[in-house]
Amino acid sequence: MTIQLSEHFTYKKLLRFTLPSIIMMIFTSIYGIVDGFFVSNFVGKTSFTAVNFIMPFLMILGAVGFMFGAGGNALIAKTMGEGRTEKARRLFSLFVYVSVIYGIIIAALGIIFIRSVAAALGAEGEMLDNCVLYGRIILTALPAYMLQFEFQSFLSRRKNRSSVLR
Repeated sequence: MTIQLSEHFTYKKLLRFTLPSIIMMIFTSIYGIVDGFFVSNFVGKTSFTAVNFIMPFLMILGAVGFMFGAGGNALIAKTMGEGRTEKARRLFSLFVYVSVIYGIIIAALGIIFIRSVAAALGAEGEMLDNCVLYGRIILTALPAYMLQFEFQSFLSRRKNRSSVLR
């Protein structure tokens, strides 16, 4: 059963369309809880606080990928609707390349300025050091994190129209 976004949704179709995302969010939440459990029990409460303290800043940086995904998805859908599949493919590639480049630039700037940001947010002492350490580790993977956000927006496009990815 193929689900088209343009057709009438019943509860069954809506659940079938959203269930993979719901399951992914549940597992992501469980991962965060388990990660917090092990950090707090085996590394210490200060480290656990540092992880939770710097994470919103890191997620804001990663949200740039969501921005490219949401805007790119709309532009690619419009282009595909106009029947210009080749241009849609080029746009998809452009969004991926630009996201990777911006991800590398933002990660480099984040690694340089993470101490200043954490201090400005109020971290000090051992917690500041832990924020910097954790932040730098996560920032090395920021381009991949941004692409994850971006591809989540493109995933529903691939299932419902001729694929830009092929």
